[in-house]
Amino acid sequence: MPETPEQVPIDVMPSDLPVFCPNPQMPLWSSHPRVFLDVADEGESLCPYCGTRYRLVGGPLKGGH
Repeated sequence: MPETPEQVPIDVMPSDLPVFCPNPQMPLWSSHPRVFLDVADEGESLCPYCGTRYRLVGGPLKGGH
């Protein structure tokens, strides 16, 4: 099934970590409590409030700090 515009993930760079939702580009009317999302381990994460999907460019990070 093709992705609809609502399902298209927001691509984030490793330099953007930590990722949180709502992100600064979202309109104020769509606000919900800020939640930090772990995209480093799996390479992708869904916001539990609004369902926005965030995808880490380059996939999951390898190794630790």
